[in-house]
Amino acid sequence: MTASPIPAEWSPHRAMWVGWPSHGELWEDNLEPAQAEVEALVRALVGPGRERVRLMVGKPEALADARARFNGVKGVEIIDGRFGDIWLRDTGPIFGAGSARAAAFRFNGWGGKYELEHDDTVAAQIGAVSGVPLDRHDFILEGGALDHDGAGTILTTRQCLLNPNRNPGWTETIAEQALAEALGARKLLWLGDGLLNDHTDGHVDNLARFVAPGVVACPVGWGRRDPNHEVYDAVAQTLSSLTNTEGRPVQLLRLPSPGLVLDEDERPIPASHMNFLIANGAVIVPTYGDEAAARLACEGLATVFPDRDIIALPSIAILTGGGSFHCISQQEPA
Repeated sequence: MTASPIPAEWSPHRAMWVGWPSHGELWEDNLEPAQAEVEALVRALVGPGRERVRLMVGKPEALADARARFNGVKGVEIIDGRFGDIWLRDTGPIFGAGSARAAAFRFNGWGGKYELEHDDTVAAQIGAVSGVPLDRHDFILEGGALDHDGAGTILTTRQCLLNPNRNPGWTETIAEQALAEALGARKLLWLGDGLLNDHTDGHVDNLARFVAPGVVACPVGWGRRDPNHEVYDAVAQTLSSLTNTEGRPVQLLRLPSPGLVLDEDERPIPASHMNFLIANGAVIVPTYGDEAAARLACEGLATVFPDRDIIALPSIAILTGGGSFHCISQQEPA
C-alpha cells in the first residue's frame, strides 16, 4: 500500500518539536552557548514564526533550567523526555498529512557512528505526546536524509540512502519502493555526495532543499577556500537535468554557502545555510560568522518566501554537535 505524500515544510503546522541541549558530557564547553542558540531559535519560532513549540528536554537534570528560561513564554511546552542528543529530525517520526499518522523507522546512530542511549525510543515518545499513531517500518532512515515538495517528489543523496552502513543491499529501486510505501514518494531526485566531514554521510538537508513547488535551493561556493565548491556545482548540474513528479524541470535558487568554517582542530565542518527551518510565519536561517554570506542567503530566500519573515540566527555552537536548526526540529503538519 502506498502512503500519501508528506506535506511540504511550508505547509501549515500545528506544532514544532525542538530538541534542547541537555547533556554536558556531550557538549562540554559548548553546552551553554548551544542552549543560548536554541533559546533564540525557540523564541523566534513562537514569535514571528507563529509556532507552538514542543521543546523536548532529554535529561532530568536539564529540566529546571529549561523551564526557568521559558517561564511565561506563550507557546512553549516543555516535554520531559529522554534522548541521546538533540537531533530530533533524525530520531523522531515523520508526520503525514494533518498529523493523522506518522512514520517511524529504525535508527542506528547514523550508520553506527554515534549510538546513544534512548535515541531509538524518541519516535515512540514523540508519538505518545503528540497523540499520533505510528506506522513502523523495518528499515533504517533519518528524516534529514530526505526533503519533500508535498506532491511526492523527494530529494535525497546516494551517499546516505544507499550507504551499506544503513540498509545493506539497498539499490535505488529498493529505496524508491520503500519510500513509496512509507512516505508516499512518487519520484526520488538522486544527488551524489554531501558536505565534507558530514558524519551523517551526506544528509540532503545540508545540501539542497525545496523552497516552492518545483524550486530547489542549493549552495554556491563562497570564498576561494570553500571546501565544497565542487560538491555544490555537481548538485546544481544534477538538479538542472531533473524533473518533478509533474515532469517539469527543476528550477534552481543558488544561495551563498557560509564558506570555510573550521573546528577547534582546524578541520572543515559541515556548515550550511540549507539547514534553515520553515515555520508558519518565518524562515529561520543558521549563520556561522560570515555576515555577507548570511545576508545574501537570506535575501535569496526572501524572494521565494515573500510572506514570511527571514530571520538569521547564529548556530555556531550547535554546529559543534554536527548539525543545525533543521536537524534539531520536526514539524507536525496541521
